[in-house]
Amino acid sequence: QVQLVESGGGLVQAGGSLRLSCEASVEIFSSCVMGWFRQAPGKEREFVMAIHYNGVRTAYGECASGRFTISRNNAENTVYLQMTSLKPEDTAVYYCAADRGPGTIQSSANAYEYWGHGTQVTVSS
Repeated sequence: QVQLVESGGGLVQAGGSLRLSCEASVEIFSSCVMGWFRQAPGKEREFVMAIHYNGVRTAYGECASGRFTISRNNAENTVYLQMTSLKPEDTAVYYCAADRGPGTIQSSANAYEYWGHGTQVTVSS
């Protein structure tokens, strides 16, 4: 059974940092583009960042520009999202997702076949 398990969310003050982790099932991780999305109450799910399985190519959404970094450790089947200079508008549930497609990094949630249950990030002002 494919599983994605996020961790690292929590409450942080504006300007602070958090690192989210997502551990994936062994059988899928090395062949998947891994992405992070977020969803705030009353809003649509939003693309944050994604990383190719080679660990080099990345893509980011507007919300992540200049503040967030994505990385992965294929030996540990884990993808990370390092978030800095957090703002109250970053408050959301953050989801890890996996795309077993041909390797093109997609920003559409529809491209990702597997999803974690999410981890809450709350940024206080």
